[in-house]
Amino acid sequence: MSNTSNSLLACSVKDRIAILTLTDPPKRNAMSIVLRKELMACLQKLESLDEADAIIITGDGDKSFSAGADINEVATRTPAKELSIEAQLRRELPRLIETMRIPTIAAINGYCLGAGLELALACTLRIASNNAILGLPEINLGVIPGSGGTQRLIRFVGLGRAMELITLGEPISADEALRIGLINKVCAPVELMNVAQSLCKKWQSKGPISLMLARDAVLKSLDLDLQSGIDYENKLFALALASNEREEGITAFKEKRPANFRK
Repeated sequence: MSNTSNSLLACSVKDRIAILTLTDPPKRNAMSIVLRKELMACLQKLESLDEADAIIITGDGDKSFSAGADINEVATRTPAKELSIEAQLRRELPRLIETMRIPTIAAINGYCLGAGLELALACTLRIASNNAILGLPEINLGVIPGSGGTQRLIRFVGLGRAMELITLGEPISADEALRIGLINKVCAPVELMNVAQSLCKKWQSKGPISLMLARDAVLKSLDLDLQSGIDYENKLFALALASNEREEGITAFKEKRPANFRK
């Protein structure tokens, strides 16, 4: 899989790790409707073809992961358009990333603002180069985050910091984002993709079913009270047993060797 001449997205797969690169540097990889549609189609194709165990999403160049929504599109939005099928795409794309079988990493380089950060918030993990700038500045345009930012951000940084970042609209550095739990790792720009690849390889050493179930259990915990969450975890544990990955894990442990869940 690769991009076409008019595409805003490049996709490559090597060693069952897919790299999706937003390729519109002149617009700082703005999250336009066209780009969102390409991302949706590419992610759905990757899952249906079963060619990848993990996905890295990043931005072309060192200036931006994505600086947010396409400002020209924002200027034309109306209340009626916000109820249209096309507008729902802005909510559907992060939800697809959050729930698809394949785990995802946002490899954040440079600006990661607005819709770009909302995209990253849906990924399983987020890593950033030390020159990254992250934030939800929509309030400065007289609107609010519209792709899940007000709902997902609080789950990573808590009510107080989410309220601050969203109502003030001021960006923060990668180091501050790491400190408050918004991202998982910070590294030098030249190491960003190496770190992302390394994390993907660690995922590849896990059972694909137990990995997906573990992720889903953690995400669901945010929507349930403690007892309901424990009951849900118990059901997912039973599903993990049904996958037969347990047998390989226990056998490998007894034989003192790495487990091979993907043979």
